[in-house]
Amino acid sequence: MTFLIVFLFIMGLAWGSFLNVVILRTAKSKSFVNGRSECPKCKHQLAWFDNIPLLSYFLLGKKCRYCKASISIIYPVVELLTGVFFVWWFLIGFGFFKLVGSPWNVLQPIFWLVIGLNFIVIFVGDLLYMTIPFGLNMALLGLVTLYRVALVVTNNMRFEDFLVAVLSGVFLALFFTFTNRLTNKFRGVDGFGWGDIYLVPSIGILLGWPKILVSIVFSFVFGSIIGILLVVLGKKKKTDYIPFGPFLILGAVFGLLYGSRIWEWYLSLLV
Repeated sequence: MTFLIVFLFIMGLAWGSFLNVVILRTAKSKSFVNGRSECPKCKHQLAWFDNIPLLSYFLLGKKCRYCKASISIIYPVVELLTGVFFVWWFLIGFGFFKLVGSPWNVLQPIFWLVIGLNFIVIFVGDLLYMTIPFGLNMALLGLVTLYRVALVVTNNMRFEDFLVAVLSGVFLALFFTFTNRLTNKFRGVDGFGWGDIYLVPSIGILLGWPKILVSIVFSFVFGSIIGILLVVLGKKKKTDYIPFGPFLILGAVFGLLYGSRIWEWYLSLLV
């Protein structure tokens, strides 16, 4: 068991290194498939020993070997986060997201692993570059829709639940678009980025009702708290744009894990 956990952690570190490439290149509208890794400052191609997940950051003294520019702490953080996520997925998530019967007892955990990797890319990419690539959003939407349709076809999900999930996603997209028009009309700025608007249908289909409601409420509450703190601390101005994608991702994870229990608790208060 220990060997397997260590192996998964190392695999996660390697995937985290790849996610760093995806985050950086998609933000700059570049292909993350072609081309070797290079220093973002001096553009020098990196040798394999300069690209060892987590270790190279410390072995190089947190600086590029060639131009001595500082290496962003984000790189090892993403690698470490992905490594921890792989271990969590195996120890807890694999049982939490697992349908009975072949092939779903294998396919469903793999699906949620891929969703988790997508969430990391969106979270970090929007936080750093304030953009969620359109292609990434469409790929996520296609993946979650195909997954839910497959569940319906194999009688693992009721069609009514699927329809409600789709309508939830559509309603969220319309709500975010309407909010954008209002803030543009009265304040001259967008309330949300278009990346956020294209992201919410995927979250709606992924979580369904009532988890999506818990997710969105948590996103707004957490986003408001962080936004107010940044303004109070002088890190942001009231007119500055704060990326909302990370809060949508945090809300989606929170709703996914705790949405049903919170909804049941809320209903119990009304009785």
